[in-house]
Amino acid sequence: MDISPAATGTALHPLTRDLLVWLSQEPRSYAETIDGWRSHCPRFTVWEDALADGLVTLEENSGSAHGRMSVVLTRRGRDALAGIPSMLSNPSDSTSESVSSPP
Repeated sequence: MDISPAATGTALHPLTRDLLVWLSQEPRSYAETIDGWRSHCPRFTVWEDALADGLVTLEENSGSAHGRMSVVLTRRGRDALAGIPSMLSNPSDSTSESVSSPP
């Protein structure tokens, strides 16, 4: 049963909101994000849910010699963080744009 915000059109789970706020504060690497947010607990799926719901995406840093990946909010993630409910129910609009500062 999918009870994600995208499926239900409801407000974000508080931990998902915390993840989106944390990502919006400054650029975050994939390694840094996984270190803080990934879990093997089936009841703590904040990172996995944010990816599945199209709230965040991975982008390769073009300036990095090692191809370091960054985690960025999608348009849908920024809209969800801003509390725009219509974007939560429209999975087709999860366009990625880097976030350098909070909206």
